[in-house]
This record gives sequence, C-alpha cells and structure tokens, in this order.
Amino acid sequence: MSSTSEHATPGFLVWRLSTKWRVAVDRAVAPLGLTHAQYSLVASLYGMHRAGQRPSQRQLADHTGLEPLYVSKLARALEAAGVVDRTRDPADPRAIRLSLTEDGRVVARRAIGVVQGLLEQLLEPLGGLGGERTKAFSRELATLLDVPLDAPIDAPVDAPTDASLDTHLDSHPDEEQS
Repeated sequence: MSSTSEHATPGFLVWRLSTKWRVAVDRAVAPLGLTHAQYSLVASLYGMHRAGQRPSQRQLADHTGLEPLYVSKLARALEAAGVVDRTRDPADPRAIRLSLTEDGRVVARRAIGVVQGLLEQLLEPLGGLGGERTKAFSRELATLLDVPLDAPIDAPVDAPTDASLDTHLDSHPDEEQS
C-alpha cells in the first residue's frame, strides 16, 4: 500500500480509484471520439442490444447509475456524432428509446476492446481480469454497490464528535492526523 493510502478511509480510496480509472478510460477512448461517460453509454447499449433489448433513456440511466438528465445529454451528443439513434417509444410518447447506429456498433466494439486491454493492465496487481483476487474484489465492490443510498444513518447529524474519529474522516491522507 502506498504511503498516500496508508491512513486513508475506504471512501477516500474508492473515490481516488474511481477518479484514476475514469481518467485512464477517458484517455484510452479519446482517439475514438468518446469520453468515459459516453463510453459507459455506448458499451451498455452494445451489451443490451446483444441481449435483445432496446432501452429507454431511463432504463439506460438505471443500468449505468447515471442521472437520467445526464444520460439524455450524453445521448443527444452521441446522436449528433452519428453513434446513437434516439426515437420516441410508440407505446409511451414521453419515453425515448436508444440504439446504436451501425457506426456506433463499430465504435462500441473498438472501445470495448481498448477498455478491456486497459482493465487487464490496471488489474494486473490482482492477477488480471480473470484473477481470483480480481473476482473477489469485484464481489466486494458489488456488495457495496447494493447498499441503497437512502440507507438510514446510525448517528444523528448533530452527534458529538470525538477526536479519535479524526483518523476516519474522508480527509486527504497527507493531512496531519491526530
């Protein structure tokens, strides 16, 4: 473990890892004309298409964990780039259905290959994509993702703080710890 991470909380480490990986994916897919967020939509649409689904923007937002308004903005940009088709759902005129264009499927396949190679590299310390440690890590992350955001908090917001809790705050690990 790096000295930067030695006293860091799990929340800080997850945030740092997420940020690091987002930047890595942004750089990897930029030559394909995509951002990390756009890649998330394109790769998800590709997988859903292969499963015989043509999701609405709302379903894609639920699938990716992104806000529906953000998915709508990303989908419009991808439509303008010729990667995604957006059409009204005949059964529900308020809903917009999404699908990849032929060019979008080509971009998606290329981007997925690039990101798979990147993930293999990033996960090498855990044995790569197929490693047992990677599988265990993925299970642990999935467990954390299953915790609802609206879960009750045990301590009231105005609970007294204790100096011994200072080492558990999501502060920068380089800050002096008491």
